[in-house]
Amino acid sequence: MGVAISLRGLTHTYRTAEGPLTVLGGLDLDIADGGYAAITGPSGAGKTTLLSLLGGLEAPQTGRIEIGGQDLNGLSGDGLAAYRRATVGFVFQHFGLLETLTAAQNVELAGTLNGATPAERRSRALDLLGAVGLAERAGHRPSRLSGGERQRVAIARALVNEPRLLLADEPTGNLDDDSAAMIIELLERVRTDHRCTLVMVTHNRELARRAYQRVPLDRGHLVPA
Repeated sequence: MGVAISLRGLTHTYRTAEGPLTVLGGLDLDIADGGYAAITGPSGAGKTTLLSLLGGLEAPQTGRIEIGGQDLNGLSGDGLAAYRRATVGFVFQHFGLLETLTAAQNVELAGTLNGATPAERRSRALDLLGAVGLAERAGHRPSRLSGGERQRVAIARALVNEPRLLLADEPTGNLDDDSAAMIIELLERVRTDHRCTLVMVTHNRELARRAYQRVPLDRGHLVPA
């Protein structure tokens, strides 16, 4: 199953040369187990910061983050790393693939910390690449793949540890319209097939309308959709 998300009074502030910059200001938000939420808003609204906090890439400063019944507040660096391995899959706008590795090796690399043997990691990587329609491209390096194919490799990599929470940061931002449509349909199918919760940051209003729940942010606050 996916995970339910509960945020209460969440604030986050960065120090800048001009002084403190608050990007989240007392945010309350609930996303259901198995939900599909799109975070929208202008640049600087707090979208990527919110995704980083949900993914355990940053520790919350004030307020409470509870995901799947687990309270992230107070987790150490090791605790957040364990949470990421056990719960979260990430899909980034710029793919984040290593150019020196093949598609299969990029997917395998994400599974090196889960205790699987090399043979098990290889089998899992090939199965996932097949599931995203890239079985015949497993031996290709990213430079020989299209943008849409690279993002499909990134989605396969995100699924290696069977995450219950899938976080996608502008997953179609660098793609043409046809590739973007394919990727969003794939993410939606992954959410259903793998029974995970999907939270996506997007500037694309049409994509946001496909989500079951829209989370419009402006300067760290929820605003009317």
